[in-house]
Amino acid sequence: MRLAENFTLDELTVSETAERMGIDNEPPEDIVDNLRALASALQQVRDVLGNRPIVVTSGYRSPVLNRVVGGSRNSAHVHGWAADFTCPGYGRPLEICRAIAAAGLPYDQLIHEFGRWVHLSVDPRMRRDVLTIDRSGTRPGLLEVRR
Repeated sequence: MRLAENFTLDELTVSETAERMGIDNEPPEDIVDNLRALASALQQVRDVLGNRPIVVTSGYRSPVLNRVVGGSRNSAHVHGWAADFTCPGYGRPLEICRAIAAAGLPYDQLIHEFGRWVHLSVDPRMRRDVLTIDRSGTRPGLLEVRR
């Protein structure tokens, strides 16, 4: 099922961990509505990044899957509001985060995680949090990660 021009339901629900462990990661219909909003936001991000393909590494996580992967109990992934992704054709995750922030796109949280991926949440609270997470913890702003 296509959720936006360049994003499908399968793309936002696929999980190697779920497949390997036989965990059902099929979202209920109300979550699919949230995933439509997420796909729309990702489409806007793709447009900002020069229409370069985005590789989603984690989208929706069922509550069971979220526990197995060690996700936060309050994770936006469980509600279909968040995706972790990269865009190799554009640049490093920090560069991607900076482009999203500069474009003024709507988001709840924009997180540069471990220098390896971007976390984007479109939770309706729209707190506009901009964070960096690395081995030393969570810090405000978009920063180079500490190695």
